[in-house]
Amino acid sequence: MIYFLLAVNIILLVLGQTLWKIGLSDTALELSFNGALRLLLNPYILGGLLIYGAATAIWLYILSKAQLSVVYPLQSLCYVAAAVIALIVFKENIPLTRWIGIAVIIFGAYLVSIK
Repeated sequence: MIYFLLAVNIILLVLGQTLWKIGLSDTALELSFNGALRLLLNPYILGGLLIYGAATAIWLYILSKAQLSVVYPLQSLCYVAAAVIALIVFKENIPLTRWIGIAVIIFGAYLVSIK
């Protein structure tokens, strides 16, 4: 059950980041009250914040039930999922060296997960 919740947590974190990226793509950042208010009222930014809130609630439950030394390194799979989203949704170019780094993260998560 913990690993399922961890997967949900990872998905929510990456979804929140994705919504933030989308919300920022059509919004110029201003260091002013009006700029901050406009940013917070952006539906993508607001949606990302709400999703991050849900992810945090799930994370708190996970922390209460599992070893930090296991679940926190496994959360690094967020980086893998974010790279895939960057490739598919944002059409970002991901060089070979970054894919190698992603493979290292996956291997490290595997090592952490075995007992």
